[in-house]
Amino acid sequence: MTGLYLAGTEARSGKSAVAVGLVSRLARRHGRVGVFRPVVQRGEGDELLGVLLQEAHTDLSPARAWGVTHDALHDDHDRALGSVVDRYHAMAQDHDVVLVVGSDFSDVVAPTEFATNARIAADLGTPLVLVAPARDRDARELAASAAVSVAAARQVHAHVGGVIANQVPDEDRPGMLGALRERLGDLPVWALSETPLLRAPTVADLVEACDGILVHGDPELLDRESLGLVVAAMSMPHVIDRLIEGSVVIVPGDRDDVVLGVLLAHQARTLPALSGVVLNGGFQLSPQVDRLIAGLDVRLPIISCRQGTMATATALGRVEGRITADSARKIRAAAGLLDRADGLDVLDALVGEGSDGGERAVTPLMFEHDLVERARRAHARIVLPEGAEERIILAAEQVLSRGIARLTLLGDEGEIRSRARQLGADLGEAEVVDPATSPWREQFATEYARLRAHKGVTAEQAFDRVVDPSYFGTMMVHAGRADGMVSGCVTTTAHTIRPALEVVRTAPGVSVVSSVFLMCLADRVLVYGDCAVNPDPSAEQLADIAISSARTAARFGIDPRVAMLSYSTGESGTGADVDKVRAATALVRERAPDLLVEGPIQYDAAVDPNVARTKLRDSPVAGRATVLVFPDLNTGNNTYKAVQRSADAVAIGPVLQGLNRPVNDLSRGALVRDIVNTVAITAVQGEPE
Repeated sequence: MTGLYLAGTEARSGKSAVAVGLVSRLARRHGRVGVFRPVVQRGEGDELLGVLLQEAHTDLSPARAWGVTHDALHDDHDRALGSVVDRYHAMAQDHDVVLVVGSDFSDVVAPTEFATNARIAADLGTPLVLVAPARDRDARELAASAAVSVAAARQVHAHVGGVIANQVPDEDRPGMLGALRERLGDLPVWALSETPLLRAPTVADLVEACDGILVHGDPELLDRESLGLVVAAMSMPHVIDRLIEGSVVIVPGDRDDVVLGVLLAHQARTLPALSGVVLNGGFQLSPQVDRLIAGLDVRLPIISCRQGTMATATALGRVEGRITADSARKIRAAAGLLDRADGLDVLDALVGEGSDGGERAVTPLMFEHDLVERARRAHARIVLPEGAEERIILAAEQVLSRGIARLTLLGDEGEIRSRARQLGADLGEAEVVDPATSPWREQFATEYARLRAHKGVTAEQAFDRVVDPSYFGTMMVHAGRADGMVSGCVTTTAHTIRPALEVVRTAPGVSVVSSVFLMCLADRVLVYGDCAVNPDPSAEQLADIAISSARTAARFGIDPRVAMLSYSTGESGTGADVDKVRAATALVRERAPDLLVEGPIQYDAAVDPNVARTKLRDSPVAGRATVLVFPDLNTGNNTYKAVQRSADAVAIGPVLQGLNRPVNDLSRGALVRDIVNTVAITAVQGEPE
């Protein structure tokens, strides 16, 4: 077991956001990740602890994840610290890595609190990483403050592993890092970007602060963050000049004209999208305007409160943002903080691998992390034909914020960006192309007509055909304007695959396009093929599917050991179905002599070493298979769904294989997480082998 202690050098350091990002990173890189808070205010009611446990994806109970309360620490300091050490080690023995998150500079004097955190880190024997707030500071001031904290920590024998400068404006990054390195010598330092979202309160927080009530709008949007306050006690032209993206506008409740103007501004594509409107003064909207707003089906939250303008602005201005278990956007932003930072391999080295030296277990989060890291390195451009679909927009925001891929969304740009604004999604870096008006349409039509001339397709027919988003996206891939395509969220598999077969076509030496699912179990990842495309493949096609599946496995870091599945193992069974698998196995051995393959073999003998010792003792595949090839679609599709639901596995796919360029199909029930993973897979597939 290894651990890491994270502590702020002072209040409002942003330590909580860094902790959330760090535990997310650890959970994606290690097996059993634990979380521990040495000193808390309310024990199991600690809000940050709940978020960290959620992001660690652990079954660790909150009762075991903290040491003592502030009251216990005040009553008997030394005894409390002894309890912290005992409780930490009792919990840590069940985990590979533990993130220890220091106290929150509340209820005690700051220097005393920092010294306590440093001493606990020394007592636990964990490297101490300090989080120093850089916002509203110059480089020298930050470096001097950090140096004092490092010296104080070392004075109580804590091992300082490094300093994180948090909330650093991008333009100040070089100067901040330079000043820190000058003062701290060889001590590792990192800089995390300033992210206003992480400091922003939600609209619900503002409602509570002003004792307001929701009078119009969607209650679900109360969870959206407010990125600023605008007091609209002026004429509408001046209000428009002062609007801020994601802000909450404070308007006197008797100013119907300003209220309607603000709502129109929110709907306008040329002005910032808002997070809410607060009507102050206890005034009611006029019945006519109230009825008008009700008829407009306004989703933007409109709040009413009784205080005057100054009192309302003061009360709302005091509200500080928090990261809660429901703060999905903040949690993603916190993870992105660390994902975008440079030099974190040094921080990873502080934590260590937490491995016992045996074969590395791979959890779903670890696999997803490796997948995302590979996708980032590929720097691919992926086209999403269903650009206006809500799940696509939400997934696109995550893909862009995490740097997984560059994106092109197809559809009407005004509609897509308006929909994104309504969802609170940032698509700023995405390219949006409308096939109907794109200058590429003529070029794509000419090329499509050439490719399909043998089928009698005319230039006019091609011009009409390529405006279809699936065809347009496929032509982008064919023309090199995109490295891959992901579609199928609201269209059929056939609608995704047909253009690919007509334009991208199969890779040399491959007779059939097939699919695999990457099945992420609790401790390993298996490849299942074919579970989505070919109903009853022949022996020759089954051999192709096996070889393609093995190549896909290798591309994603899985050592391919192929099991050709049947209802019998070895030579024990007979019948047409078994003979097909036997013939396919022989073809695989002939076509790919270096590939480890076994078949026919039953599923239990393929994955269970104990069964394998009984049925196929000397097989290099039996009991250790990583690629499982099913004899037909009926068997494969039902098996992957049974394992997904019964074993709580994460099924990533279907991943299409056998095409010249990567095109992947989504299930029409795909979740946002599924879409993000499929985009990452497509980006990796686009890399040269």
